[in-house]
Amino acid sequence: MTSWRDPSLPIDERVADLLARMSLREKVAQMYGAWLNVDDTAGEVAPHQNDQAPDPIDWPELIRQGLGQLTRIYGSAPVEPLAGARRVADLQRQIVAAGRFGIPAVVHEECLTGLAAWKAPIFPAPLSWGASFDPQLVRRMAHHIGVTMRRLGIHQGLAPVLDVARDLRWGRVEETIGEDPHLVGTIGAAYVDGLQAAGVVATLKHFVGYSTSRAGRNLAPVSIGHRELRDVLLPPFEMALAAGARSVMNSYTDVDNVPVAADGSLLTELLRDELGFRGTVVSDYFAVAFLETLHRVAADRAEAAALALQAGIDIELPGVNCYGAPLLKAIEAGDVTTAEVDRAVTRILRQKAELGLLDPDWQPEPDHLGAPGELDDAEARAVARALAERAVVLLRNESGALPLRPGTRLAVVGPGAATADSLFGCYSFPRHVGVHHPGLPLGVAAPSIVDVLGAQFEVAYEQGCPVRGGDDAGIAAAARAAAEADVCVAVLGDLAGLFGVGTSGEGCDAADLRLPGRQEELLEALLATGTPVVLVMLTGRPYELSRQADRLAAALAAFFPGEEGAAAIAGVLSGRVNPSGRLPVGFPAAGASQPSTYLAAPLAQRSEVSNVDPTALYPFGHGLSYAAGTWGEPELNAPDGWSTSDAIELTVPLHNPHERAVSEVVQVYLHDPVCSVVRPVRQLLAAPRVDLAPGESRTLVLTLHADLLSFTGRDGGRWVEPGDVELHVARSSADTHATLRVRMVGPARQLGPGRHLTPTFEVRG
Repeated sequence: MTSWRDPSLPIDERVADLLARMSLREKVAQMYGAWLNVDDTAGEVAPHQNDQAPDPIDWPELIRQGLGQLTRIYGSAPVEPLAGARRVADLQRQIVAAGRFGIPAVVHEECLTGLAAWKAPIFPAPLSWGASFDPQLVRRMAHHIGVTMRRLGIHQGLAPVLDVARDLRWGRVEETIGEDPHLVGTIGAAYVDGLQAAGVVATLKHFVGYSTSRAGRNLAPVSIGHRELRDVLLPPFEMALAAGARSVMNSYTDVDNVPVAADGSLLTELLRDELGFRGTVVSDYFAVAFLETLHRVAADRAEAAALALQAGIDIELPGVNCYGAPLLKAIEAGDVTTAEVDRAVTRILRQKAELGLLDPDWQPEPDHLGAPGELDDAEARAVARALAERAVVLLRNESGALPLRPGTRLAVVGPGAATADSLFGCYSFPRHVGVHHPGLPLGVAAPSIVDVLGAQFEVAYEQGCPVRGGDDAGIAAAARAAAEADVCVAVLGDLAGLFGVGTSGEGCDAADLRLPGRQEELLEALLATGTPVVLVMLTGRPYELSRQADRLAAALAAFFPGEEGAAAIAGVLSGRVNPSGRLPVGFPAAGASQPSTYLAAPLAQRSEVSNVDPTALYPFGHGLSYAAGTWGEPELNAPDGWSTSDAIELTVPLHNPHERAVSEVVQVYLHDPVCSVVRPVRQLLAAPRVDLAPGESRTLVLTLHADLLSFTGRDGGRWVEPGDVELHVARSSADTHATLRVRMVGPARQLGPGRHLTPTFEVRG
């Protein structure tokens, strides 16, 4: 047996042996993918795709030297899971037979709201993960996704998205976990851990800066400072890398006029040299070709290939545009060295070895072929239900309007009330691919809100208006239904899609944060009837409700809650579920054409020098419950101060005085009164969730390391400074339960790699 085939040898030794045997063309073949549908045509879901595509695929010629990746066999067109698994196995057999070394391809798919395949379960969107403040439940979801993928012969998932939301007008806010780096990093790392525990490579997106594009426009330029990148955008990636993430995808955008796909200071010096990443960097789809066609920093594809490879992109996705013949041309011209090729291919082969693809006993048939089973099984639905229930946020509940009383006559109106599509994010199969196949069955069971409420209450339904468009007659019909009911449930919000197909999602950016279409008119008409109105927001971003908020009987927010979303929402409305979600992004007040974030410096707060008040209507971390726990007085175990190089304990007594279970999210914020650089007025350090049984009392014990207080100083280094700081134990970023003051003692300390990124906690009693 040759060394590279021997699983008993160290992986690096195996990879070095294989690399030494390969020709240049065989090495380059490992650096790109192929995007095929079941009918051998290229997949099609994105603009620019045909513009970037090379000549029609000659499959036998393409795989003659081997192939690095297979792109979205399941996620480009409707395919029965069993047929997809057979297709994957057949393609892998052809790839192995064609190449001199018989190296299989890595199969990758999208998996942001579950595997993006027909008939696979559809989980809540990432904003709902953030709203749950429950990393263990997100880990459980991700593990289920990973197990499903491995059953189907898939090795790599293109998730999670770790961009921190900075402008709510950006269409991809729904794909983010929230507006706070600690929340994004904690939840994102849990997703990585769950997916990779199932044997699937997680891919962190989008490194780095994508969410700070000017005016919230997709793929727009980014102009941010060094500290915003380091202190806001980078920490989630650090946390996910610490969790073992094995792949990273570049951001499409340019940062300070340098495209990330060609920026070695980000993809190599920061990501690898500083953060120690050893896995693969894959290009976002067409990002290498975009260096020529969109960014205009390359004269042709050969130059684009050279720029991307030298910056640190190992694999070109989705197919071969620049890393095939153009890259070979650049090598022949001396613009790329063979050492740079070897660097990328070593990483690729190391990952294939880790996945078992270089082992002599590897077989092309995925496990799924032997027992097709049902992808959307009972376990999947239980996880989807639990996460959706934890993520519903009760924004307002005036005079106990909720829960609804038995026997209440309901008018259920609005564009999201009677359709399952309103429950799904833009990377779900129905909204990502299914929209291109009219008449295609949904593939999973997903009742609407009308369906679920109709089984519990007397319901009259009127749409009122669609998400966009509509007419006066529809709004009038909805108002009549509301006037004749005891309570009106108005289900408003977004329809997810891609590139303008919807009102939320990739390429679906908003000019302002008013409700899309005529939905605000509809809401005003409903309020004018005098019937109590309960607003249910099914959205991918917060919208401005300041004109109507104080007239609503109650309001819920649910961020594309997935296939079990309607049941979760109905559970909250009926009182079966005690709501416990918290906002991962704040809802703006008046002036929503200028969105802001809670993570803001003093000059970004309300002041007398501007007539625009950025104070949120419902702030980050906000969420009400029908039954809430009581909090005792927190205590800090720091009688001699808090050392700049050590950890302290914070204890918070909690009690549930009710006859039903409650769940509390204890949020701890840092306020640094005086610092050598401008800091946010408050920044989340920890937010553990604690469940309490009826009558139960427990004590939360948090261990906070001084590293959590670190920031990027004037010299560009990361520092912890001595001086007075405050810890705010809070129910939201605007609702402080107790303020604890403590002095940081000892010398200013500069941090290197391996800083403490997350607090630890336990619950006693």
